Amino acid sequence: MTEAADLLLTNAEVHTLARPDETHEAVAVRDGEIVRVGSAYELDFLAGVETRTVDLDGRVLLPGFVDAHTHLSMVGRALVHADLSGASGPAECASRLQARADEVAAGEFVLGFRYDESEWDESRYLTRDDLDDVDAAGPVVAFREDLHVAALDSTALDRLLPESPDRGVRRENGEPTGVVVGGALDSVYAAIEPDAAEMHELLTVAQAEANARGVTGVHDVVRGSRAPEVYRDLDREGELTLRVRLNYWSDHLDALVEAGLHTGHGTDMVEVGAIKTYTDGTIGGRTAKLSEPYDDAEGAGEWVVPPAEFRDILAAAEDAGFQVAAHAIGDVAVDAVLNAYASSGRGARHRVEHLELASDDAVARIADLDVVASVQPNFLKWGGDDGLYAARLGDRWTDANRFRALADAGATLAFGSDCMPLAPLYGVHQTVNAPVESQRLGVTEALRAYTLGAAYAGFDEGRLGTIEAGKRADLVALDRSPWAQPDAIADLDVAVTVVDGRLVYDDR
Repeated sequence: MTEAADLLLTNAEVHTLARPDETHEAVAVRDGEIVRVGSAYELDFLAGVETRTVDLDGRVLLPGFVDAHTHLSMVGRALVHADLSGASGPAECASRLQARADEVAAGEFVLGFRYDESEWDESRYLTRDDLDDVDAAGPVVAFREDLHVAALDSTALDRLLPESPDRGVRRENGEPTGVVVGGALDSVYAAIEPDAAEMHELLTVAQAEANARGVTGVHDVVRGSRAPEVYRDLDREGELTLRVRLNYWSDHLDALVEAGLHTGHGTDMVEVGAIKTYTDGTIGGRTAKLSEPYDDAEGAGEWVVPPAEFRDILAAAEDAGFQVAAHAIGDVAVDAVLNAYASSGRGARHRVEHLELASDDAVARIADLDVVASVQPNFLKWGGDDGLYAARLGDRWTDANRFRALADAGATLAFGSDCMPLAPLYGVHQTVNAPVESQRLGVTEALRAYTLGAAYAGFDEGRLGTIEAGKRADLVALDRSPWAQPDAIADLDVAVTVVDGRLVYDDR
């Protein structure tokens, strides 16, 4: 006699994403595992006395989204602190920061996150002059959306970077402007790093937001953080509603080795992932390493981790059994990373994070090297003749984020948000409707990059990423079909999110 299902999702339009155009009507789950996919009539026989039956009323059921590159604590910070996204300019940012200053205790940090100057009429970074307008007893700090640029008020500069000679402290006429990039940001992040109690609050808020967006798993980049501890506590307490893959910063490598950890170590819900490192900066910060100068400034970017140092990190990580995830945005940096991977020859399914500006040669090499292209489709919002890429790169903006070219070359695309914003459907919309053919993917291709491709990046393609018997029941139901309205995918609503057979979000 066939054992009854724990959960039956029925009356749905099930897209398995395992094979082109494969659809069914129902999914049966037992002990967190998909046990059957088929017609509603057939699977109804698996309904027992204690089976929870969820009638999806014709909604589209997909594999759960896996965000292959995010910073979940930063998602929480934008929800808890001042959210500067969508602000019309510096004045509105200051207003939102003032509202936050009025909420915090005297002397505490006033923090804001996710401002994007490329959306403003006056496209410039926030400065200390802007933040000095905020009436706050404590330091005021605002972070650009990419997290690679921050603005500090005078109090924050005096407390965190007194007389700092660091080149990451931008100056005019010898005086700091309040704009901080590169290594100087380390002191800022260290000063505001949450303790365990605050991290618990941030991650709890962030995972609820992620589930509401249909996210069932994240590859979270962590550095000097209490996040790994909190994730494991939440897992042990049965309160974790996301699968978490921890990509640790390279300066944690020795400690990880001493603890006997390696890529893949952990539980079904919390795993050790890759060793993460920079190579260059960002296009928004004009620090990504390019072969030709920026169109709107002198210079062609800079190394954060030079190639020789990166090769040393790669060798040490491989020797210890780790996958490597290298931040490389400019074409020079991408080539340097691929050269290092090619010289290594270990075949460890390493990753290039962001890969925003890749040469034709780099696009062709990625698949041959079995390197994962861990990319962010939401970055396409900066495309177009009037976008951030055009301002920084000129005519080269059409060569940025060439997902179509990468897919045609046979590369594995793993989509992530980098929390800009954490919203898979927004990212899928961006690439399905991209302005340039070499950036544009079909709906199925884009969804697979946010499901099976991201699972592959985490060595999880055997248990996640498609709806098939034997895989874990991580699923998302959408109110409407993205195939039926490809020009409005970002407007679709998530109705239900399931993680390991549990409904963790239900907005029917």
